Amino acid sequence: MQTLLSPATVTELNERFERSTPQEIVRWTLSGSDLEKVALASSFQDEAVALAHMSVQVRPDVPVMFLETGFHFAETLAFKEQLTDRLGLNLWELTGQETVESQARKHGERLYESNPTMCCRINKVEPLNAALRTLDAWMTGLRRDSAPTRAGAPILDQYELEPGKTLLKVSPLAAWSKREVVRYLAEHDLPRHPLYRLGFASIGCAPCTRALFPGEDERAGRWPGADKVECGIHLGPSPAS
Repeated sequence: MQTLLSPATVTELNERFERSTPQEIVRWTLSGSDLEKVALASSFQDEAVALAHMSVQVRPDVPVMFLETGFHFAETLAFKEQLTDRLGLNLWELTGQETVESQARKHGERLYESNPTMCCRINKVEPLNAALRTLDAWMTGLRRDSAPTRAGAPILDQYELEPGKTLLKVSPLAAWSKREVVRYLAEHDLPRHPLYRLGFASIGCAPCTRALFPGEDERAGRWPGADKVECGIHLGPSPAS
């Protein structure tokens, strides 16, 4: 199986990027590498806003993938439109094979409560993977300090999406803190998702997201009551070697 980059190159670049700014990593991904088909994933939270802004400075038409699950907050959909207009984003709206109605008929009402992992797989993991099959690399706004499950995330992660398909995942903001992200937004006069003002810290689908209680971790408001802290898109296979 061929890979996009040799393991030695991935290691070398990861060591180099630990000393680089996110802007430098974005520039390498979009214009300094041999990667041709690159997109970024966006939830339109702070990290995604910063990443989109950095990216369009390098490649204005870079695709921005948004997972339209059918369960988003109205505020998220309105903010998506606002930022798309503001930055002139080349938005790719990804949808799964099921609509809200067909999912309820097939799996029962409120699947997000009875089996949130299945709901995420149907509405997030599967449609994203379908788009990733067409790409060489994708960029994410993942931060290491946002959750214990992300603490060891590399900046570059080359992995086998499926047999015969190797993909590069790039997380330019991995080493940044939330404070650094918010500072970047302020410096560039970029808007924030309106639900942050109401006590939300990590914003996903409306039925599976609540505001935080004092002292809670950043992602504690996701899937409350379920033994779950990730939707699944950042829990892919082991890196390819």
